[in-house]
Amino acid sequence: MKYTAAIVDAFTDKPYSGNPAGVVYLGGDPFPYEELCIRAAAELRFSETAFIRKLTETEYALRYFTPVCEAALCGHATVASFSFLRDKKICGLGDMLVHTKSGDIRVSVERDEVWLDMAEAKTVLEIDEWTRTELYKAYGLPIRNEVKGLIPKAVSVGLTDVLLPVDNREELDSAVQNEAAISEISRRLDVTGVHMFCLTDDGFTAHCRNFAPLYGIPEECATGTSNGALFHYLYEYGIVGPSPVRFIQGEKMGRPSVIMAKLEDGRVRVGGPGAVVMEGAIVL
Repeated sequence: MKYTAAIVDAFTDKPYSGNPAGVVYLGGDPFPYEELCIRAAAELRFSETAFIRKLTETEYALRYFTPVCEAALCGHATVASFSFLRDKKICGLGDMLVHTKSGDIRVSVERDEVWLDMAEAKTVLEIDEWTRTELYKAYGLPIRNEVKGLIPKAVSVGLTDVLLPVDNREELDSAVQNEAAISEISRRLDVTGVHMFCLTDDGFTAHCRNFAPLYGIPEECATGTSNGALFHYLYEYGIVGPSPVRFIQGEKMGRPSVIMAKLEDGRVRVGGPGAVVMEGAIVL
């Protein structure tokens, strides 16, 4: 079967920046079997590819695949998906009910942005002192227990990441990952990866880098779920309020991405624009 496929840059309105995702629109057809979806995602070669089923005008089901496995939820691929559906006039503006492996979420399609609910936000664990040492060492950074009163923690808004604070942008940019070490720590802690950040006052709440080598992603230029987790983490520390804040990620990769986050009706939401850069057909 042939289906419409696209490449969409998420968390940017400028093509060839932000975080690219594959999008495969299945119409009302069922999802292909899992191994085929993984192979298709590997062929497209993006960190995530979203497969979309339309159930009604305002109800959809999404599944997300990396080149090696299925992910329960992916923020940037969701923004990419509904930017594509909106631009192709497959969906209108307003709230959509979206079924994912992480649970049902609300996606708000606006004229220039897409916002999505995260799953329930929760701090899973505070990273112990020994593992903190391992983490900073694995990035070639100074070993410490905390940074400006912030302690590394594992936080989930559907996917769980270790939130690793560093002192400033110089440290953030200088980090070099030991992929084997971070993969082993991620496996042991049962997390997706590491979301490294430093707080700033330059118009962005934080500059970020994201690493998930366990899932075949050495570094990613925009991650909605990780920044949703970061928003919850900073909210618990009293550093941010419920109003929208902006995080920037991907600068080190030459693909700056701006991810917005806020608290609305008790749920963390992330959002941003998306730019469709290519459209064609894929055979499944």
